[in-house]
Amino acid sequence: MNARFGTAGAVALALLVAAGADARAQLALAPAVAVDASARPLPSSTLSARLDGRWVRWWRADSAPARWSASPAPLARAARWSRGADGIEWTELALGGSGEAWRTRVVVARLDPARVAFRLDTAFTGRALRRRPAWTVEDQRARRDVHFAVNAGQFRVTMPWGWVVLDGREWRHPDTAPLASAFVVDAAGRARLEHGGRPAPGDARWAFQSYPTLLAGGAVPVPLRAPGRGVDLAHRDARAALGIDAEGRVLVALTRFDALGGRLDFVPFGLTVPETAALMGALGATDAVMLDGGISAQLLLRDARGRARAWEGLRAVPLALVATQRR
Repeated sequence: MNARFGTAGAVALALLVAAGADARAQLALAPAVAVDASARPLPSSTLSARLDGRWVRWWRADSAPARWSASPAPLARAARWSRGADGIEWTELALGGSGEAWRTRVVVARLDPARVAFRLDTAFTGRALRRRPAWTVEDQRARRDVHFAVNAGQFRVTMPWGWVVLDGREWRHPDTAPLASAFVVDAAGRARLEHGGRPAPGDARWAFQSYPTLLAGGAVPVPLRAPGRGVDLAHRDARAALGIDAEGRVLVALTRFDALGGRLDFVPFGLTVPETAALMGALGATDAVMLDGGISAQLLLRDARGRARAWEGLRAVPLALVATQRR
C-alpha cells in the first residue's frame, strides 16, 4: 500500500463531509428497462451523469431495473466517443452519485474483436512460493503494439482466481462461485461471456474467470437486486468491469474518484456492485462481469496517433487482458 494513501483518504473523506449533497437540479433520463417491483429495497442511492453541462439523473436504487434493454443504452447514446487505435473507441463520463461516489469519473473503452486481437499477459517476480505479481499498465507504455490493456479477473493472494487459458493451454483449472463468469476468446478471435456452471476448454484460445456476474442476457442477477442474498450491495470501491454489447463488441469500464480535479483518483472510492451493473447496462452491455477493482484497477489506451494514456493502479497484478492490432 502506498504510504500517501492513508492521508489522502482522510482528506477525501473530509471533503465529502464538507461538500454534502449536490444541490444542482437533476433531470430524469429514463432507460427502457423492466423494474423488479417485488424485490426488497437496495441501499438508497442515485447516479447522475454530466451531459452537455447539465447533471442528468439516469438511475435510482428504488426503481433499479431487473433487465436492461440493449437499445437504447442511455449513456452509450449520450457519450462523446473518441477514436483510439484501429478498432478501439473510448470516452470519459463524469458521474455524480451518493456518499463516496459523489464525484466519479468513468473511463470506457469499446473494442471490436473483428479489428483487434486479444490475448492474456502474465508477469511475476521471484520464484516458486516467493513469487509476486509484477504486471502493471505502466510497463506497457513502451510496447507500441499494445493498444489496450486492463487487469483481468479476480486475484487470490498472488495468483489469478479460477480458470485461465493461455494460447489454447489450460494454465489454471476452473473454480466455482454462484456468480462466476468466464470471458472467452475463441480461435477465430471472437469474444463472449459464459455465465455459471463449470467452463470447459472447448474452443477457448484465451480465457479467464471472474465474479460477480453483473448482467446475463440483459438481466441483473437476483442477488444484485436486493440485500441478504450473498452479495454486499452497499460497499463502495474503485471498479473495473468487462461486458459484451449486442454487436459483439467488448466494453471495459474503469472508475476513478474525481475530487479536486482528479488529484485524488488513486483513492478507492466509487460505485456499489448494483451501481456498476447499472453502469454496464446503460453503456449497452447485454452481458457483464466485475474485474478486480480497488487499488488493482488499471487501464491503458493508445490513441490513433500511437500515444499511450494510462490510468495506473497501486498494486501489480498477475494477469491482464491486452489488445493488439489484428493481422
